[in-house]
Amino acid sequence: MKPRARELGIRFDGEPGRHNALTDVPGVRIGYTTLSDGEVRTGVTAILPRGREDIEQPCAAGWFSLNGNGEMTGTAWVEETGALTLPVLITNTHAVGTCHRAVVDWVAAHRPELARRWLLPVVAETFDGYLNDINSAAVRAEHAHHAIDTAAGGPVAEGSVGGGTGMTCYAFKGGSGTASRRVRYGDDTFTVGAFVQANFGSRRELSIAGVPLGRHLADDNPQEAGHMPPGAGSVIAVVGTDAPLLPGQCKALARRVPFGLARTGTTGSHFSGDLFLAFSTANPGALTSAWPSESARTQAYESLRFVPWPNLDPFHAAVAEAVEEAVVNVLVAGETMVGRAGHRSPAMPVDRVLALLRDPAPAAM
Repeated sequence: MKPRARELGIRFDGEPGRHNALTDVPGVRIGYTTLSDGEVRTGVTAILPRGREDIEQPCAAGWFSLNGNGEMTGTAWVEETGALTLPVLITNTHAVGTCHRAVVDWVAAHRPELARRWLLPVVAETFDGYLNDINSAAVRAEHAHHAIDTAAGGPVAEGSVGGGTGMTCYAFKGGSGTASRRVRYGDDTFTVGAFVQANFGSRRELSIAGVPLGRHLADDNPQEAGHMPPGAGSVIAVVGTDAPLLPGQCKALARRVPFGLARTGTTGSHFSGDLFLAFSTANPGALTSAWPSESARTQAYESLRFVPWPNLDPFHAAVAEAVEEAVVNVLVAGETMVGRAGHRSPAMPVDRVLALLRDPAPAAM
């Protein structure tokens, strides 16, 4: 496995968790299916907030759209109830329907009692049509099922894997990336993790560790040579934490994702769908939405333990820090890819970047 950004000496704020990944949040599992054959460069990513065994247990959740030129299904129900259940899938733009149906079929096969009522899974996308034959039917239900079935904790592969396989970022090879932060709160220590499917940003905007690098890396930029508008693509971010939060506080975390993206240089593009989901795995058993019994209509109550609003700033900072590092991890992991119609996405020249970071004066000129 290639060294990650932090291992190369790139400096970031905050203290990472054990694996510096969203999977540092206890119970979170991530799985991939990667498809690369002929003109296909795509795949599926599955994020399971509570693993496969407790998919029906709601998490407090919120979402935020920085720019709506994209899709994240199920968010109307997240907004209504403040709750997230089922595996979250990320894929390419034209495979959302396939993956949505695949989640329903997976639940019906593995948890038929849950499928007797409605299922509204969250499926999100970014556009990989520069490298991938996006109009093909390459992504099939079994690929989504494989991502769910193989989702695991621990270290997470990054770069051209899963739904990120055919993505580009700052006109370099993009894809999937993750990072985490530990947040101390009184006697407790919580984890905030972020996962990004990074497919955004124009080359000239790129900044790493506070150093503007884009115009010093302007060569070898075939994507923006008439193929796509600068900055086009999209970014999906999923933030998770074991800190006890209200749904509205999860939404507040989702709103902090753009601060982490901005640290890497982007100002946002009209042609980039930037959609973010945040959830808390605390308070298991609350926020249920099962069919009510007669006794439950008058007797049932639920309670949420949560961090008071005035004490959330360290968690907000953790989101920005983890998102920034996750994006840079994507770029560091990237390897040059040639895809549909001979389109090429170059790897970020890591050695040149490290040299510019060691001597930032030329980059600041």
